[in-house]
Amino acid sequence: MTQRCMTVVTAGLSLPSSTRLLADRLAAATGRALFGRGVDVRSNVIELRDHAHDLTNNLLTGFASDELRATLDSVASADGLIAVTPIFSASYSGLFKTFFDVVEPEALAGTPVLIAGTGGTARHSLALEHAVRPLFTYLRAIVVPTAVYAASEDWGSGGGIDGALARRIERAAGELADLVTARPQRAPVDPYADVTPFEQLLTG
Repeated sequence: MTQRCMTVVTAGLSLPSSTRLLADRLAAATGRALFGRGVDVRSNVIELRDHAHDLTNNLLTGFASDELRATLDSVASADGLIAVTPIFSASYSGLFKTFFDVVEPEALAGTPVLIAGTGGTARHSLALEHAVRPLFTYLRAIVVPTAVYAASEDWGSGGGIDGALARRIERAAGELADLVTARPQRAPVDPYADVTPFEQLLTG
């Protein structure tokens, strides 16, 4: 059984949040879909709220803290990405956009991405198509056909979900699993592979 790394980025602001809840559902469904395809998945969840201050400092100074750098590296090295944002004013949240503003321009090129969003009303569901999908297309990621949006009415008591949302989750997870398994596995990145020789540094 091969192993792949899945990174989950969630931009929920509250704790707990429906955004994180949807992200967890999508990650679990993707894990099941990959397991059914003979792939063992290792998931890494990134809560952007934990990096809000570092993201602001990065925009102001151009330098990422060690913790933020490790998070960015996790996104760049992932075999697949699940990105979930709350929808504010018919678009992704500012925190979500700020994070992907500091991701290296080529980091997501060719990476399979499942996009998802949460909001108070189903009227905001099209934000995934007119805002979130173009963002990842610009970053040259491969976005799965099915985007998953969950409005308040999609959640039942105790964190349950209605049948239509459950079916969308399973369909999107299957599409992501297909793209991840079809993609050649990334080789581990050696941070010392492209080091300038000491002699060259001395000569300027």
